[in-house]
Parts: sequence; C-alpha cells; structure tokens
Amino acid sequence: MHGPGSAAWLLVALCAATGAYCLLRMRSGVEEQRRTAGGEALMGFGMALMAIPAAVVTPPPAAWAVYAVVFGAAALRALWAARSSAHHLHHLVGAFAMTYMAVAMAAAPGGHAGHAAAGAPLVTGLLLLYFAGYVLWSGARLVPVATAAGGGPPSTGWGDRPELARACRLSMGIGMVAMLLTM
Repeated sequence: MHGPGSAAWLLVALCAATGAYCLLRMRSGVEEQRRTAGGEALMGFGMALMAIPAAVVTPPPAAWAVYAVVFGAAALRALWAARSSAHHLHHLVGAFAMTYMAVAMAAAPGGHAGHAAAGAPLVTGLLLLYFAGYVLWSGARLVPVATAAGGGPPSTGWGDRPELARACRLSMGIGMVAMLLTM
C-alpha cells in the first residue's frame, strides 16, 4: 500500500465492480431479485462515488445534499419493502448509513470525510458494529456446504446464483466498514 490514496482507489474499484455486477443481476427472471439487485447497484455506485479521493475530485457542497436525498429516498423505499421481506431491513440500514455519511461529509470542513472528524461518534460506532457483524455473518454464509453425491449447483443463470449475490453483499459490507472507519 502507498498510503490512503491507494486504499481509496481500491475501495472505488471494489464498489464500482459490485455495482456493475448488481446491474447484471437485474436481468434475472425473478422480479424480487431484480428489485433487490437494483437497490444494491445504487448502493455500490454511490459508495464508489463517495470513496473517490478528495485530492482527485472535490465534489461541490451541493453534491452531498443530492447524495443525502437519493439515499434518503432509498431508505424510505427499503422501509416500505421491509413490510414483505426482512432482507430489506439490511437495505434500510445501508441506505441510512449512506445518508448519514453524506450529511456528515456536507457538514465537514472541506466537504470530505477523512479530513476532519465528521458525524456523531455513537452513530458511527453503531453502524460500524452492525456492518462488521454483517461482514462476519455473510462471510460465514459463503463457506461451501457439502452437497449430496452427484449434486451440484442448480442449473440457473449466473445472475441468479445466490452465492454470487452473497459475495456482492459481502463486498459492499466490507466497503461500508472501510468508509465508516474514515469518518
């Protein structure tokens, strides 16, 4: 590693690649998977934009307000969707975390986290605990399970494979931990 700039670019690459994969997952034949993948693509690309080093691009202060509005709307959508599926509660926490970080960055001198202490330490700590726990939990779910003789993965399209969706969520969770640590 050559310092924080390299780590930031790795985070940008991870989040952008995750967002791109989630866009591809939107081609699924299952409506719920398409909807979930769309929300996750928004999160991946939003995280990639927010992680761009300030030395390269310093967004105008209004950009953080736009991020806050977009992710606030995503949080409301996730809250509405949580009525039918508990999985959307995770999306709600993620969208809230993105809104929280956008507001904190807008309030920070210089408009970028990492240059000044931003955000409420209690909220940041709670979000860090949640996402660290989520990373451990989702990472453990990726451990392969022994299948019966002759059994293998089902013959579904690669966009409908649950282990790839879990890996996508794991990488976004890792990215969220990294972003919260810089606050």
